[in-house]
Amino acid sequence: MKNKFIILEIISIFFLFGCKDLDQDIITTMTFDQVTKSYDYTNLRCKGVYWGVKTGFLYIDNQAMLSSATDESDFSIEKNSIYKFNVGSWNAYDNPDNIWTSSYQGIRRANMFLESADSVDLDLYKYDPTPSTQLVYQSRLADIKTWKYEVRFLRAFYYFELLKRYGGVPLFTSTVNVDKDISNIKRNTLSECIQFVSDECDSAASVLPLIYPLEADLGRATKGATLALKSRLLLYAASDLFNSPGLWAPNYEIPTLISVTGDRKTKWEAAANAAKALIDLNGTNYSLSSYSSLFGSTNFNNSEVIFRRTYGNVNDFEKINTPIGYDLGQGGTNPSQNLVDEYEVIVNSSTSVPFDWNNPTHSANPYANRDPRLAMTILTNGTVIKSRPIETWYGGLDGKPIDRATKTGYYLKKYNDTSLDLVQGKTSMHSWVVFRLAEMYLNYAEALNEADPGNADIKKYIDLVRKRSGVNMPALPTGLSQSQMRDAIRHERRIEFAFEDHRFWDVRRWMLGEEYFNTPLKGVEITKKSIGTFNYNVIEVEKRVFEPKMYLYPIPQSELYVAKGLVQNPLW
Repeated sequence: MKNKFIILEIISIFFLFGCKDLDQDIITTMTFDQVTKSYDYTNLRCKGVYWGVKTGFLYIDNQAMLSSATDESDFSIEKNSIYKFNVGSWNAYDNPDNIWTSSYQGIRRANMFLESADSVDLDLYKYDPTPSTQLVYQSRLADIKTWKYEVRFLRAFYYFELLKRYGGVPLFTSTVNVDKDISNIKRNTLSECIQFVSDECDSAASVLPLIYPLEADLGRATKGATLALKSRLLLYAASDLFNSPGLWAPNYEIPTLISVTGDRKTKWEAAANAAKALIDLNGTNYSLSSYSSLFGSTNFNNSEVIFRRTYGNVNDFEKINTPIGYDLGQGGTNPSQNLVDEYEVIVNSSTSVPFDWNNPTHSANPYANRDPRLAMTILTNGTVIKSRPIETWYGGLDGKPIDRATKTGYYLKKYNDTSLDLVQGKTSMHSWVVFRLAEMYLNYAEALNEADPGNADIKKYIDLVRKRSGVNMPALPTGLSQSQMRDAIRHERRIEFAFEDHRFWDVRRWMLGEEYFNTPLKGVEITKKSIGTFNYNVIEVEKRVFEPKMYLYPIPQSELYVAKGLVQNPLW
């Protein structure tokens, strides 16, 4: 019975590839030996390792996005656990984003797969001299080799997700027997974890294909995905958080668990080189696409997407996030005024300026002539969807005092298919973008600005993102200092990646949590004056709490009880 239970765990598959719904739960009474010898089941087991790659659509309590734990948004359903981040009530016992167990489950699946992948029985093809059969044999050998490196990438991905939250964590490269005494297991240093993930990315990049020829394999890890992971990893490794423990945890007993040593410039150079390796990758046809096409139902074939996680033909994201006045809408994610104010005002084709409430022209018509990404990301008062304008003004169909009406005056557009008829149960395909080319451009610009300020490539790649199809923002001014360019890059990341789960981590790695996450979240109170005219008054929606200890997550207390060799993160 114990063996059957293990087999069921191994074969349980929860994975979506391509544009077809291949979510499946496969149950077999085959023995472990039979499963590992099967080519088809080994393929399914490889796919099963993707199970732990999460989407950010309904990330917290199957409702809220991680953006609502940042200055990007608030969430209208107040019982959601996301609020624990904002009021500072999360801890080692209760963390709304406790991915420790699920990540190590993914790592265990990966290790089990790697230990048995070479057990596939191909003798039927190996000993048949027929040329066509030998082609099948060689093809299947190549598949198995690819699957192994695919899984090594996924294991590295899970470790990255752990280290960005916790710092150094225990590294396992083989399956830990359930009967093994784990009480003395210790955390590896942060440097060891970073090096492990980097090395695994290099190994996987040397084998994985640039593209997969079959539609059924869309979504599988490619060489591009491994290079993208390495780029993000080394950017984080060079950033302030992992290099300045004295600023937030000066008395921590084991600083090597939360920081790295070495020359910062060298780290920034490595981060720049990692991003450029992806940018210069030939044979993939990666290119910037129109901004709006990235978040629609066809983004699985988008030229900018490097790695994505398919969510399926669903409408639950729309039900949660459609404005409250529309049928079945729950008004969930409410973008903040803090974010809306960051979208620039276009003066002419060569000039844009920050939005300013003290400018009478800006305040009278606050959504006019803004960075086009505003309208593609956020639903503002008067935006027409489902054949009527959104009414977020007080007394409007989507505004206060209706229960669960937007707290901020805004609703979410990004990823939200507003064309769906929810009453009729209409659905559309959703894919969460994990890595895309614009991130590599901005990773490269950020790292290069720290390693080689003034390099022409910095402005070049930021401008490519700003002037992408459908956006066409004015280029950055020339002659910016390193500090001014740093601010420009941070601004661009905030706008370009809004609601894509970057802000939560960017602010932490820049060590700006007290500045951005410890200040009130703002919204706008809108009063209707006459048809088509409104008064706008910026209001405080919610006080927020951020303490230095929150730069890293606490190790779950349940793990500390079992593995007494683990050491808790600072200040928790």
